[in-house]
Amino acid sequence: MPSIIVTQPATEPVSLIEAKAHLRVDHPEDDALISALISSARMHAETITRRALVTQQWKLVLDSFPPLEPQGLLSSVLSARRSGFEIVLQHPPLQAVNSVKYIDATGIQLTLASTEYIVDTVSEPARLTPAYGKSWPNTQTQINAVEVTFTCGYGSAETVPAGIKSWLLVRIGSLYEHREEVALLTRGSVAPLPFVDSLLDPFLTRSF
Repeated sequence: MPSIIVTQPATEPVSLIEAKAHLRVDHPEDDALISALISSARMHAETITRRALVTQQWKLVLDSFPPLEPQGLLSSVLSARRSGFEIVLQHPPLQAVNSVKYIDATGIQLTLASTEYIVDTVSEPARLTPAYGKSWPNTQTQINAVEVTFTCGYGSAETVPAGIKSWLLVRIGSLYEHREEVALLTRGSVAPLPFVDSLLDPFLTRSF
């Protein structure tokens, strides 16, 4: 079930001014480099936490809607954890489900009415299930028959948690100082600071 980004974040969670202040850089010569490092650090944080930071839009594509019951050898285990027919929307926090589209048995793409499903915004990642008394419609047997487009992220840069921003600044600083794949050290020794990556621990997303 691939997730495809539709709309990239309009801004980064850390501004160029904030990054330069952290780096103690007061000249414009490295602005393009620092801006690129901000984006790289943000994507790294999103990969580790499996979260979206600043508002962005994604599309989840499926070959069909989930079956009513989990299938396979792990069905009994999954039944204890999942209802079996929900669609899991990665990249929390979820802001909104924009559309649910599917190709029906005749090959026509239709948009499922929002009254036909319920969005669980309490769980992270969020879940999408049929509304009470409803069921997922039948689809044509073909790949990518179902498309769920959704908006996610904390919102603007100001709403991104401080712990994530602190990690970003440390990562940007490390990338700025070490621009090669390996670092050649002339004195002393280097030891990782364990508190740095632990800044992201409260924001790690546990998948179903």
